Amino acid sequence: MSRELAMMSASDMIRRFRVRTLSPVDATKAALARIAKLDKRYNAFCLVDDAGALAAARASERRWTKGRPLGLVDGVPTTIKDLVLSRGWPTLRGSRTVARDQSWDVDAPAVARLREHGAVFLGKTTTPEFGWKGVTDSPLTGITRNPWNPSKTPGGSSGGAAVAAATGMGALHIGTDGGGSVRIPASFTGVFGLKPSYGRVPVAPAAIFLMLSHVGPMTRTVEDAALMLTVMAEPDARDWYALPYDGRDWRVGLNDGVAGLRIAFSPRLGRARVDPEVARIVARAVASLADLGAIVESEDPDIEDAEAAFRTFWTIGAASLLRTVASPKRKLLDPGFRAIAEGGANRTAQDMVQAIRQREALGERMNAFHRRYDLLVTPTMPIPAFAAGHEVPPGGRLDRWVAWTPFSYPFNLTGQPAASIPCGRTRDGLPVGLQFVGPRHRDDLVLRAARAFESTHPIALPGRA
Repeated sequence: MSRELAMMSASDMIRRFRVRTLSPVDATKAALARIAKLDKRYNAFCLVDDAGALAAARASERRWTKGRPLGLVDGVPTTIKDLVLSRGWPTLRGSRTVARDQSWDVDAPAVARLREHGAVFLGKTTTPEFGWKGVTDSPLTGITRNPWNPSKTPGGSSGGAAVAAATGMGALHIGTDGGGSVRIPASFTGVFGLKPSYGRVPVAPAAIFLMLSHVGPMTRTVEDAALMLTVMAEPDARDWYALPYDGRDWRVGLNDGVAGLRIAFSPRLGRARVDPEVARIVARAVASLADLGAIVESEDPDIEDAEAAFRTFWTIGAASLLRTVASPKRKLLDPGFRAIAEGGANRTAQDMVQAIRQREALGERMNAFHRRYDLLVTPTMPIPAFAAGHEVPPGGRLDRWVAWTPFSYPFNLTGQPAASIPCGRTRDGLPVGLQFVGPRHRDDLVLRAARAFESTHPIALPGRA
């Protein structure tokens, strides 16, 4: 029963809290029991606060007993990625260079909104140092492992959040995505992850990787992600870039389906090398969208300049961050992060201007593309999870993580909403993800399509974890 309760969706928990057939205390104890049982194996958490979580759950239980819940997620076990500020807990960002003994008295906007709605925070999930790469290992916390096969990486940088979602160590999980950091681990671990439109979820302080970073939900169901987005998208004046708040409940219209939607399928984005087994699994999944009534056509958008522009933004952002680290502490940094940051320091203002122009052109082309198509669908990742502890698949000639994530980072440049949902598993039992990309600000279409797919392909979770 403990595992069954821990794997319950947040939406089902809330329905049961309301009719008093489940207590937030029991839900929290189940999640904490999963952490105690599994986290030594997978290393998804860098901080767990049993006492604080149970106190919050008891307070939630009292509110539900009185019929006065604080908000939409009152009593739901929730985690926070260790890049996101949380009051009372250190945010060390996977780095030995961040001082633990400082004031930790501020909630980031997403944390503040979830706290206001009564979420029960369990702890903080692991990240690579400063979230710089697409796998999850760091000098501070070591290697985080995939619950489908612990010898494999869960991806990153929200790898800890993905593992927690896949194994029932909480129901709602805050992830961040600066180049795929929600969608990569969602694909590798077989959960649902949404990168909302840029500005949909307020962010503070401003992301160091310039206008690439998004905060989004990672969950075991699409409905839970829509619920979480409804809370996290509430306004916060600290984010100057945030979209105007429209008060939308993102669960409304979630089950409207895809019948009549025009969907472009791009199996390679024109250039990516895709593992043949992954390609076959994704193609079968896309065919099922036509069975659901979508009009599916093969079409590649033009994203020719995306990688060069992304690498410029990414390395310059890293260089800016490196300047905040005192010279004596730099020897403590992840060597890979330090290398890209030092490379970024050699970029020029003209390099940045060129990257901005490339980004603008990419955004214009994608706007035009979406005048013809409601959605774009691609593989989330061209490969399944590879060996843990490596930035790139061992034995190849790839230089950096960007080289094996061709489907994710272009849509950080454009700010479009994008989500990964599991669509099958390889012969070795590793999950494969399907990515839905929508026009800017049409998060509703992405969620609708993902929910339609989920309705005929329920998300399967690792049985042995």
